[in-house]
Amino acid sequence: MTWLNYHHLYYFWITAKEGSISSASKKLGIGQPTISTQIKNLEESLGQGLFKRRGQGLALTEAGTVVLDYANQIFSLGNELLEVIKDRTFSRRSHVQFGALDSVPKSLVQSMIHFAQKISPCTITILEGDGDHLFRELQAHRLDLVISNFPPATGNTRQYFSRLLAELPISIFSTKKFQSLKRQFPKSLQSQPFIMPSLHSKLRHDLNHFFHVNNITVDVVIETQDTSIQKLLGNDGMGLIPLPDFAGKELVKEGKLIKLGTLREVTEDFWLVSSPRKISNPISDNLMKNFKWKT
Repeated sequence: MTWLNYHHLYYFWITAKEGSISSASKKLGIGQPTISTQIKNLEESLGQGLFKRRGQGLALTEAGTVVLDYANQIFSLGNELLEVIKDRTFSRRSHVQFGALDSVPKSLVQSMIHFAQKISPCTITILEGDGDHLFRELQAHRLDLVISNFPPATGNTRQYFSRLLAELPISIFSTKKFQSLKRQFPKSLQSQPFIMPSLHSKLRHDLNHFFHVNNITVDVVIETQDTSIQKLLGNDGMGLIPLPDFAGKELVKEGKLIKLGTLREVTEDFWLVSSPRKISNPISDNLMKNFKWKT
C-alpha cells in the first residue's frame, strides 16, 4: 500500500502558495535543496509532475492544481482540528460552500441555507458570480454546489450533476399606468418599454424568441440581471418587467405593481449543480438529493 507523506505534501503546499522554492525556503527556514528533494519524492510517489518552470518561478501542472486543492482542504482541516482541541469544544462545524448566479432569487439562496442548517450545524460560504466562473470553481472543488438558472453545457455531463429545482412561468408586471395593456395581451406589449434581463441570460433569449415568434417588438430601455433592480425600476414606472409570479407577488400584494399577464411557454428554470469528488460533503450531498424549493 502506498502511503502519502504529509511532510512532502506540506512542502509542496507552501511552495505552491509562495510561487517558488526560494520563497518557500525563506518561509520555512529550510534549505532549497531539501525542499526540492521533498517535492521530487512526492512527485515520484504520485507518478505525476506537479510543477513546471515559468520565468523565475514555478507554475502548477494540471495534476499540481488538483493536488493543491486537496492540500488546501487537508491543512485547513488540520488547523481546524488544532483549534477545536485547543478550545476544548470537541465539536466541528461542517463547511459548505455555495455558488449562486447574480440572477438567482435571494429567497432561493435563503431557503437552501435554512435547509442546510437543519441537516447539521454548519458554516456556509456564499460566492456570487457568473456561470462560467462558478462552474470552474465547482469543478476545482472550491465550491460544493452551484445554484444556477441554466444547467452546465451538455458536453460537460461527466463533470457535473444537475437537478432541476423549479420551472416557473414568466409573467409581465408593471405599475397601474400600464393597466390598459391587460387587454389583448400579449399583442398589447408592442413598442412598450421593458426592463429586461441582460443578453447573456437564458431567460432573455427565451423572451426574445417569444416576441419574435409572436411578431412583437418591444422597446428595451434597461438591461440588468439583478431582479431587485428590475423591481425598483419597474416600481418607478420606467418600464414593464418580466418575472416569475413569486418574485412579483409581494409588490402586487402591496399595490405597487399589477400583473398584466403570463407569457405562454416562457419559463425561468433553476438548477442545483454539483461535481463528482472523491471526498464528498455530506451536507451538500443531502441538499443535492433532498432539497425542495417552495416558492
